[in-house]
Amino acid sequence: MKKQFNRMRQLANQTVGRAEKTEVLSEDLLQVEKRLDLVKQVTHSTHKKLTACLQGQQGTDIEKRSKKLPLTILAQCLEEGAAVLGDDSLLGKMLKLCGETEEKLAQELIQFEFQIERDVVEPLYVLAEVDIPNIQKQRKHLAKLVLDMDSARTRISCQQTCTTSQ
Repeated sequence: MKKQFNRMRQLANQTVGRAEKTEVLSEDLLQVEKRLDLVKQVTHSTHKKLTACLQGQQGTDIEKRSKKLPLTILAQCLEEGAAVLGDDSLLGKMLKLCGETEEKLAQELIQFEFQIERDVVEPLYVLAEVDIPNIQKQRKHLAKLVLDMDSARTRISCQQTCTTSQ
């Protein structure tokens, strides 16, 4: 309780300008700290929009993504139509070829989305939701420690002044 009181008194004195305020961060680090909130907002919104662009279900394995992808469903429909018509007809051959092509496109899309998720979406999430909040938490802790240090300095200098005047 006493520590909190001293911290609040020191903060008030620094705000009013009666006490010295120790600056532990360089000018460059202060500018980086100001940009940190902007970076968090940008990474959060980019992560959200990028996740919305992915057609497959995020986080599921490749096989499950493949079954629910519209291209895969279209490929199956085309191949079923080709099976009904048979390889004898020109339309049947064309449907079979188109079905195989759509299946290849679906597999490429799934691989691409999986890679985007692994290389871009997950690191953005970690940056926005883990790393930046940790940096902000550590910065608040540093500010509290600096305030405690300034408060202790003030108390020590006051005690030294009081003892020398006696």
